[in-house]
Amino acid sequence: MSTSDGRTVRVALLGCGTVGGEVARLLTEQADELAARAGAPVQLAGIAVRRPDKHPELPQHLLTADAAALVESDVDVVVELIGGIEPVRTWLLTALRKGKSVVTANKALLSEYSGELSEAADAAGADLYFEAAVAGAIPLLRPLRESLAGDRITKVMGIVNGTTNFILSAMDSTGAGYAETLDEASRLGYAEADPTADVDGYDAASKAAILASLAFHTRVTASDVHREGISGVTASDIAAAKALGRTVKLLAICERVTADDGTESVSARVHPVMIPRSHPLAGVGGAFNAVFVEADAAGELMFYGQGAGGAPTASAVLGDLVAVARNLVLGGRGPRESAHANLPVRPMGQTPTRYHVSLDVADRPGVLAQVAQVFADHGVSIAAVRQRDRLSTASLVIVTHLAPDAALDATVEAIGKMDVVREVVSVMRVEGEES
Repeated sequence: MSTSDGRTVRVALLGCGTVGGEVARLLTEQADELAARAGAPVQLAGIAVRRPDKHPELPQHLLTADAAALVESDVDVVVELIGGIEPVRTWLLTALRKGKSVVTANKALLSEYSGELSEAADAAGADLYFEAAVAGAIPLLRPLRESLAGDRITKVMGIVNGTTNFILSAMDSTGAGYAETLDEASRLGYAEADPTADVDGYDAASKAAILASLAFHTRVTASDVHREGISGVTASDIAAAKALGRTVKLLAICERVTADDGTESVSARVHPVMIPRSHPLAGVGGAFNAVFVEADAAGELMFYGQGAGGAPTASAVLGDLVAVARNLVLGGRGPRESAHANLPVRPMGQTPTRYHVSLDVADRPGVLAQVAQVFADHGVSIAAVRQRDRLSTASLVIVTHLAPDAALDATVEAIGKMDVVREVVSVMRVEGEES
């Protein structure tokens, strides 16, 4: 494999928005340094945008509205920063099948079609890099698939969406509710005009699929990931977490789960979680991202930094581009897909979790015993109980030990039907040491 003219690595850039604009700028401003690192000049050969007339700041001779033609042209690398599935999937498959390497930040595409893209890259001897797809500037994916390739990763858990982390951090510090905090996040530019992908967990679920696939050498898609958003998190939930010495975060949690018979499976989920304030992830505030990794030999590792934004994400894209260019110059290959483990994905109902349950119950003798019996009937062990009298009702908080999620869900449903329970105020999963 070699560059098209033997000397210069020619790059097609698809999309020139916030991230793409930074990539184009840095490719021009840092041309000499990038050439020194790659071993050959890295030249921007064309930029595909929807409306070229809307980009007067860019070299006009490089602009085109025909992305398909640019992909087919005499380029060595295609950098894709458009997003979405089609027609991007078709363009990237075309590039890979023609032996052109691809750098992409497209988490939605990778979380559903990484297997297909990887197979096309392998068949043609091309590279597929996607560091920017999960956590912006944070060097995370390369350590998972290269630095830790000789280790056995057991868990990857992290904050991978800045919008939701900003909202939950603000709710924790101010005591405000979800709706007003979302409005503030929108005003400050931390939330999109339509925040659905972020606050409902879709963005984090796509990233969880990519992380689980790399960590456990198994193809995991976004549809395999259990997903819950943060719109149901209340100021009362935040206050309850504080009372337990915890805080609430939206986490992507990917685990290698071993059953009693020794068989292994993969669990991948995204949902709000109460974690101890002593946990490294608890102190990650604002729009920052952080991912906590547990491995047999390496132990506990954490990766932290800016998970979004034009310049931070462009940094990750350019890192991939330099790696691809170096491979082209030297005739090497980057890491290929590793899906040899091919572990089954465990359904959420079978995944062991812990719950924090807040109840309004009648203030009379024997209520706690009745509630505890329901937990026992469903095979769920109670780790801690807190009770606070309030006139004719009592606030009862129960934290459980690990149990299958379906058993916990059934327990809560049964408790909600009890005469002595006025209301199931909130239910949230718990991670970290037991309270």
